[in-house]
Amino acid sequence: MGMPLELNTMIVTKGRETRVEENLFILKKEGYRLYPIEIPIEVRKTMDSDSSGTALIKKVEWQHSSTTLTYQLISLNSTN
Repeated sequence: MGMPLELNTMIVTKGRETRVEENLFILKKEGYRLYPIEIPIEVRKTMDSDSSGTALIKKVEWQHSSTTLTYQLISLNSTN
């Protein structure tokens, strides 16, 4: 059986993102996932949490049944 492909319309980090530059992050997710690239997309910590900001996905890599995103945070919503 092939692994199903999941279409994602937001980035859900679950706090697992890694900062590589000031506003550039890498996030690895299980499974193969499709994401829109180079258009603004919402970033949330969990599916149910408020939006923490907006990002542009720069790169999506599929390898070993996982998806690695490289994204740039373009706006940050203040969390109180």
